Order: sequence, then structure tokens, then C-alpha cells
Amino acid sequence: MQVTPTVEEAVQPALQRCVSLPVSVVIPVRNEARNLPRCLESLRGVGEVYVVDSFSSDETTEIACAYDAQVVQFHYRGGWPKKRQWALDTLSFSYNWILLLDADEALTPALAAEIRQAIRDPQCCGYYIGLQVIFLGRALRHGDARFYKLSLFRRGMGRFECRLRQQDTSMCDMEVHEHVIVDGPTATLKHQLLHHNVALLSRYIRKHDEYSNWESRVLMQPGESSAIGASLFGNQAQRRRWLKRKFLRLPGSPVLLFLYRYVLRLGFLDGVPGLIYCTFQSIQLFHTKAKMYELRRGNAESQNCGELP
Repeated sequence: MQVTPTVEEAVQPALQRCVSLPVSVVIPVRNEARNLPRCLESLRGVGEVYVVDSFSSDETTEIACAYDAQVVQFHYRGGWPKKRQWALDTLSFSYNWILLLDADEALTPALAAEIRQAIRDPQCCGYYIGLQVIFLGRALRHGDARFYKLSLFRRGMGRFECRLRQQDTSMCDMEVHEHVIVDGPTATLKHQLLHHNVALLSRYIRKHDEYSNWESRVLMQPGESSAIGASLFGNQAQRRRWLKRKFLRLPGSPVLLFLYRYVLRLGFLDGVPGLIYCTFQSIQLFHTKAKMYELRRGNAESQNCGELP
């Protein structure tokens, strides 16, 4: 006797066949109409995609809906949590693994295949993924431009460190250089995300102005109190933090940073984009140091006013 399947029974296997990568993807956005299509196109076949918007004024939400992504609005009022941690705390995920992406990042077929295999490992709880930075149309291979972040982890086992609780809306509405902490063993994937670092230089400058607002406040703290901390012999994030704190004390450190990236780390081999990238990195350090000076000066003036009769 042949049994005719119900509509639900017939549709479910088809839906399962469409999901080639069973993960939940979270993409924080704000006015990302230029970058978002490339990102979402690379996610064809993932389990589900959440686009966490901040009331964009361009076509970001329309683009996300066109790719069947779930759009959630986030209104930042300062403090903690910021956008990504809020999403982890708030959203209902259907899959056991969460992949955090930015709108200017894209998954490659090779990386998708590696992730598909990696999430089958019952022992590992999170994975670091490298970023191939593409700046002004060129893949940067020098200048210390390559870095890793923990972007893939089991649901409920990853959270962002909080490096500064007293934050305001001038410091970007999502995590800047806070990193994910995973409760369990981690590993590093071989293949990389494509990170299209800049579309318009004016937007790059505005974004990094917010970053330096945040970083100057963080570095004004007497010590690193986050869960990751700073250590010369730690992982990449810990080493960078340790070196930055030591480097800031040197006179002319923005110039030294440029020479380190452009000369010692061979940034000049990346042509004009390499020159602009290394210059912008040193300028951002200068902005951070200048804002730290401004904060110290403001604190001193406040103390002097408090001492007046």
C-alpha cells in the first residue's frame, strides 16, 4: 500500500536539502546597502541569517528581505551590551552553531566546506577564522594586515568580553575590538573570510573616528581588566593589546607604527592601497593618542574646578 505524504512531509526534506551549511549567521549593519548583497550572496544555503540593523536610512533592510534574511532593529542608547552581544542575548537561533559576520565580509566556497566539516567535531566549541583584507580593490598580503577573530562557536557557549561599560553613542553601536570568549576548546580554520575593508574612504574615516573615541577611553584605564587581557606571550589579540599599550608610551609612535607596517612588514609591496592602509592605521593611532590627551586635560580641569573655593 502506497502512502501519499502530507504537504508538510513533502516540503520538509526539500527544505533540508536547501540547507547545505546548518549554522545561524548574525550580521550587524547600519547603512550597508553597498556591501550587504555580496555578503548575503555568499551565504546561499546557510541555515538562517539575522541582519541586525540600526534603523538604516538606505536600502539595507530591503536588500536583506530580498535575500530572505530576518531583519531585527537595534537601538543603542549607550552602555553595555552593544549590538552583537545584544543579538546573542535576544535572538532565538534554530541551529547549534553561530557564525558572526560583518556586512563587508563574504564566505568563500572553500571556507563554507571547511566549516561544514568543522562543526561535526564534538570536542571543539569555537573556531578562529582569518580575514583576507581587500582594501581599495587590492588583497593586502603585507603590512601586518592579516588577523584572526573567533567568529564561529556553539550556541550558548560564546560571549563578548566587555572592556568598557561606560560607553556612549559616539563610540559605535557595536563591539569594536572586543573579542568572543568561548567556554571550551577552540581551533583555527585554514581558509579565510574575504574582508572588503573599505568601499568609500570618507566612510572609512567616519567609522574609525568612532573607533578612536572608544579606544582612547579603553586605553585610559589603568590596566586591562577584560577576560582576554594583554600578554606578550598570549594569542594574537593579547599580543596586539600588550604591544599597543607599550607602543603608546613611545614618542612619535604613530610614525613608528607606519615605518613598522610599511617598511618592516613590507606594506610597500601592496602598492598604493598598501601605502594608504598603513598611513590610515598610523593616523588612527595619532587620533587615539590625541583624544587620550584631550581626556586627561579635561579630567585635570575638572579636578582643578573642584578644588576652587
